[in-house]
Amino acid sequence: MLRTVCFLLTLFLGSMVHAQDKPAYALFDKEGNPATYAQLVEAAAGHDYVFFGELHNNPIAHWLQLELTQDLYEAVDSQLILGAEMFEADNQLLLDEYLLGQISTKNFEDEARLWNNYATDYKPLVEFARSHQLYFVASNIPRRYANLVYREGVEQLEDLPQRSKAFMAPLPMTIDLEQPAYKEMMEMMGGHGGDGAETLAQAQAVKDATMAHFIGENWRPGYTLIHYNGSYHSNQWQGIVWYVQQNTPDRSVLTINTVEQADISKLSEENSGLADFTICVPSTMTKTY
Repeated sequence: MLRTVCFLLTLFLGSMVHAQDKPAYALFDKEGNPATYAQLVEAAAGHDYVFFGELHNNPIAHWLQLELTQDLYEAVDSQLILGAEMFEADNQLLLDEYLLGQISTKNFEDEARLWNNYATDYKPLVEFARSHQLYFVASNIPRRYANLVYREGVEQLEDLPQRSKAFMAPLPMTIDLEQPAYKEMMEMMGGHGGDGAETLAQAQAVKDATMAHFIGENWRPGYTLIHYNGSYHSNQWQGIVWYVQQNTPDRSVLTINTVEQADISKLSEENSGLADFTICVPSTMTKTY
């Protein structure tokens, strides 16, 4: 009798523990099969470019960015370069000076047009680069030029002063608005040309083209370059990835996507096949802003 009671109690406690299990994320491969973090690190270490697609306000994505960067640094014997959408190309000098310890934290943070969530979400990456003497690419086109494209069209970039053009991909940029990501963006705006839909897609494209350009310019043979960007810039191997594959087809690419689901035990069909690895986070997860 006692043995039976103990057995039933064990089953009950086991079911309670299982019911209370609350994983913060689940990881899946390109086919939607469960994957491990160790598999992600190993795969990332074998590629020239790693695109970490984030949801900008998702704390799990930001935590894993730092964890992966630290572990990738070890896996590639410190042959690592960092880059991010969140830093604009005309701030590369400021970022270089800060990483070299030549200017103060206050000067850097006051002058670099940092995102509002920099302190919690991107500063740890910058500080890791600084403490390990890693190069960090400020890859994005300055927002004033992307805004110009949105307001007046991509042709307006040609009329900028020559010095301004140093902070973007070489002109004229190839813009293929038939890419599904750009077509979807225009459709969400209500059509292929009206209400700023086409120029919005062009603005997205000049960001992607510029990030791809500076990623390619700053990669070195034997190194892995990990780039942090919104998932929409690299999902389905489009956006930045399309441009880097046009510019440097001989370099290998691995993509990471972040999604939110109510149930993370299985990757939904709509979230499958968007990247080489997908981080699936509960939709109830706290946001950073």
